[in-house]
Amino acid sequence: MSDFARLPDLVSERLGGRVLAANDDFFGPKENLLKAAKPVFLEHKYTRRGKWMDGWETRRRRTPGHDWCIIRLGLPGVVRGIIVDTTFFRGNAPESFSIQGCALDVRGSVPSAIRKLMSAATPWTELVAHSPVSGDTRNSFSVDCPQRITHLRLNIFPDGGVARLRVHGEVVPDARISRSSSRAIDLASISNGGQIAAASDEFFGAPLHLLMPGKAKNMGDGWETRRRRGPGFDWVIVKLGVPGTIERIEVDTAHFKGNFPESCSLEACYSESDDLSNTRWQELLPQKRLKAHARHIFRPVARLDDAVSHVRFNIYPDGGVGRLRIFGCPAVSATASKGLERLNRIPGRQLRRELLDCCGSREWAKRMAARRPFTGAAHVCSAADELWRSLGAEHWLEAFQHHPRIGEREAPAKQSAKSRNWSAKEQSGMDRAPVETLGELEHLNRDYEARFGFICIICASGKNPEQILQALRQRLQNQREAEIRIGAEEQRKITQLRLERLLT
Repeated sequence: MSDFARLPDLVSERLGGRVLAANDDFFGPKENLLKAAKPVFLEHKYTRRGKWMDGWETRRRRTPGHDWCIIRLGLPGVVRGIIVDTTFFRGNAPESFSIQGCALDVRGSVPSAIRKLMSAATPWTELVAHSPVSGDTRNSFSVDCPQRITHLRLNIFPDGGVARLRVHGEVVPDARISRSSSRAIDLASISNGGQIAAASDEFFGAPLHLLMPGKAKNMGDGWETRRRRGPGFDWVIVKLGVPGTIERIEVDTAHFKGNFPESCSLEACYSESDDLSNTRWQELLPQKRLKAHARHIFRPVARLDDAVSHVRFNIYPDGGVGRLRIFGCPAVSATASKGLERLNRIPGRQLRRELLDCCGSREWAKRMAARRPFTGAAHVCSAADELWRSLGAEHWLEAFQHHPRIGEREAPAKQSAKSRNWSAKEQSGMDRAPVETLGELEHLNRDYEARFGFICIICASGKNPEQILQALRQRLQNQREAEIRIGAEEQRKITQLRLERLLT
């Protein structure tokens, strides 16, 4: 299994994925693409139109062109890999395919959303270039595009059938939903960006099931470890979708009757890095007994004043759990109201200066200041995204000039002291980088600037040196226009993080 296949399937029907439109589905409905079950073949089953196939299948094309369908992701995110499954399509598979993605806010009815997505103005980004596919095969393709994606366009050349489409990646929810909430939300939910960082064992069931929406359907829809024959216990580390203060913990052992854990406990920490090897964990919930096929609600015995970013859920000694819910208030909402009041009160010139610390485009800062008064943190976040995407490349490139090179401490002349401090925190993962890595990074930075004419912008928060280095190597292969768009998306992420700091 490809490494990316361990990530959530962003187009899964259970997460809200939906095929919105297709130019043709004569032999097999387009909706079959996202079915959760593996494809099947029924030898003697036919319909009035021909052989029944468990997939999306178009008629034989007799004119120039190709077939396509448009898909809405269940959860928006960064796509890391795609599987085009042509199982049982042997003499009727496409010759090749390509897939594109875009990030659009298409609210309203499905027909109006489809019209907007099919408009010539829709900014589609290529995720997988025109590539051959084999029949009766799970064709896997890695994707290197840091852009947040909400919709896909699958193109098959010239026609044929695809059984299933799987799109694996990292969930990137709308910051306006989770980070502006004033009530407790499930900080660990996949819908809010929760991720599995590590687990001791997943022999019978993947730990990712713990974070899925809804109740577990059966034992296979939960996390279950093998039977432990020695000392110790099993555990899973969850990276919360947004840091927060934990108020309630729910552990659901539904369907686990003869194989539920005897007890559980929970620890927490805060870390901006993915490396938790030297982390000091704090106990939130001491070891508590569990029951079979039951929903348990616990209150933390220790209330931490600071927000936490990761939790470690321990089960003793082994067994299965259907769902884990970590309810709490996002850290931003606790203090954002005071920060919001200040933003609405300070003089316009001072506000523009502070906004320039978040994003170095003067036009963006000017338009943001004109949006006052802000009604909430969600208003700030949405206005920032909307205005940033409405600007042209010249404003994006201006903002890029306010950043130091990745791995370098020397700040550009245009960067303020506050922005320098923020950059240092965002690139703190580079502090432990080996000399060889820093040397290669310096060399790649020079190559990048010579090729594109501007510095490489990467949202480095939470990334280790090797991840940053790998991203820079891959991005050197892009065309300049694509790099400007990718850099703009990375700047958007940085801006959102800095606005969060400004509010708090």
